[in-house]
Amino acid sequence: QVQLVEPGGGLVQPGGSLRLSCAASGFIFKIYAMRWYRQAPGKQREWVAAITGEGKTNYATSVKGRFTISRDNAKNTVSLQINSLKPEDTAVYYCQTTVYPVDYWGQGTQVTVSS
Repeated sequence: QVQLVEPGGGLVQPGGSLRLSCAASGFIFKIYAMRWYRQAPGKQREWVAAITGEGKTNYATSVKGRFTISRDNAKNTVSLQINSLKPEDTAVYYCQTTVYPVDYWGQGTQVTVSS
């Protein structure tokens, strides 16, 4: 079965950096696009970044230039490098993929940006 597991996350000071990772299993990872979403307290879940199986990336305007999504098809992992963290980046971050017709989500990892 498809599984997405996200260790990592944590408390980071404003201006700091953090790298999130997501380990995937149960499907042919290299042919599926992977995405990161986040959900801040009291807000709807929002899309953050995406990467195709070939490595083409796309970002939400709000994070472009600070976030970098990448993948390692040999290790079945997708990562999100977050730089210049801001308090408004505080959220639960989720990795996601769609193995048609089902959307799969990781359990989420908390990122808190605070001094």
